[in-house]
Amino acid sequence: MKKLSLCLFLFSILCVLGCEQKTHLKTPRRMSSNFKKLPLKGKLGINAVVEIPAGTNLKLELQENGQFEAEIINGKERVIDFLPFPGNYGFIPSTLMDEARGGDGDALDVIIIGQSEATGTVLEFIPIAVLKMIDEGENDTKIIGVPADPKLQVIKATNFQDFSHQYDAAKRIIETWFVHYQGYGTVQVIAWEDEVSALAEIEKWAL
Repeated sequence: MKKLSLCLFLFSILCVLGCEQKTHLKTPRRMSSNFKKLPLKGKLGINAVVEIPAGTNLKLELQENGQFEAEIINGKERVIDFLPFPGNYGFIPSTLMDEARGGDGDALDVIIIGQSEATGTVLEFIPIAVLKMIDEGENDTKIIGVPADPKLQVIKATNFQDFSHQYDAAKRIIETWFVHYQGYGTVQVIAWEDEVSALAEIEKWAL
């Protein structure tokens, strides 16, 4: 517990520093007005669309009108009542978790470990893990990745073994975050799986 508390403390400090540095980041590499029709793969890796920048709490989602808007609950914009998102959170275009096959009806979720990227950034990434959970009784799958461009990588892990061995604390922080961000007991972790499973999961839901 002491190690976990220390990890969470360090994470909160990094989030603050990340937000302070956000104004110094480069402009997004590529933007699109039709995100869901982007190809699954780019030149360097799998494409992802960032909805929620790392280090922020406002729950933004891509709407049918092509705009990124805050999720509304009880008439108010949803702000996560917990630590900020521990990575750039979004979805993988050209994927759909078909409800007829046990999916949630949305594109596959992804969280990319790296410096904060603006909402709407299309970021190529390398899948390094998949986190499988149950969220309020439904299957919930999160692909974990790192930027495909080595210059954008903040951790030196491009596979599950290195991620688990060299960055175990980061792995546990991500798991702890998902278990608690909606209130403890809402989400249950089923399993962590490797990059092979992550790629298989992406291919499974590819359009």
